[in-house]
Amino acid sequence: MSETSTQQPSTTETAAQSSETRRGQLDVLDQLLKPEVQESLSTLVDNLPKLAEMVTFLTDSFDFVKSVSTDKVLANDIVGGIKEFSEPITGKVKELASAAVEASDRAEADQSSTIGLFGLLKMLKDPQVQKLFRFAQAYLDIMAERQKQK
Repeated sequence: MSETSTQQPSTTETAAQSSETRRGQLDVLDQLLKPEVQESLSTLVDNLPKLAEMVTFLTDSFDFVKSVSTDKVLANDIVGGIKEFSEPITGKVKELASAAVEASDRAEADQSSTIGLFGLLKMLKDPQVQKLFRFAQAYLDIMAERQKQK
């Protein structure tokens, strides 16, 4: 007798479940009777072709992104390309940074000497100083032109 009670739900459980189902159906029907819900449903039905097209596009996009993201060869190629692009830049930045640190160290170590007028005139003949002044002049010219355009 205990076997039959475990296999079949009791009548009170069945009645409670059917009562909840009826309440849920009545809640849905009450919602459908509201004018704003009916208006929303009619708008949704009117736009179903557009929604279907959007869903198809999103599905295709998702499939493409998923296939690209799981492709190990493509991922390795992208990483290799980024490395090829960034390594020269990284090397140049490291070179400039080390030169700046070394120049700072030399300037700190040479506190005793002063640069006078003749020292400046001598420095003006240095090709690196000339290059710096040409760059500074070109930069200032460009900034002046842009300021005039505003």
